[in-house]
Amino acid sequence: MVTAVAALPGTKGTASALRRLYFVRFAFAIVWASVMFTMADGISPVAAVLLVLYPLFDVGAAVVDARSSRTEGSPVLLYVNMAVSLVAAVSVGIACASGIPAVLRVWGAWAIVSGLVQLIVAVPRRKLGGQWPMIVSGAISALAGASFVASAGAGDPELTGAIGYAVPGGIFFLVSALRLGRTAKEV
Repeated sequence: MVTAVAALPGTKGTASALRRLYFVRFAFAIVWASVMFTMADGISPVAAVLLVLYPLFDVGAAVVDARSSRTEGSPVLLYVNMAVSLVAAVSVGIACASGIPAVLRVWGAWAIVSGLVQLIVAVPRRKLGGQWPMIVSGAISALAGASFVASAGAGDPELTGAIGYAVPGGIFFLVSALRLGRTAKEV
């Protein structure tokens, strides 16, 4: 349960901005996964663009997050996430030319690092409410990333696991957004 938050400067604005961002991230993840599942058996040019788009969207989301949460602390880790996601987007684009195992290795490394960053950013934000799903999601992302890297060495790796990774992530963003609605009203 979210407890009343002391009237900190910007807390209500930060909670509202994060809530909107999390709703957008939920919608994007579900739509992206739905489209990608239709082309999971290979890396077509459209699939390659969508695979690059996902970490690029993460860059944009981190930019919005950093701008909207300046009053809640240092955005340094969000800048780290922007850089990591940008490198991931370029690397996924390059890996698409080498096949699914290469994509899974890059995607997995990105999921590990960005998941850990998400977890570390969410811990001090607990006072905003709605951050436990982000903490859990970050931990799951890191574990899922390790499984993507491991599955890249399997006999016939598939993209379905990496694509499916977006769905629970999106659901965690939805739960967080709903919880942040309480904080925005209570502050």
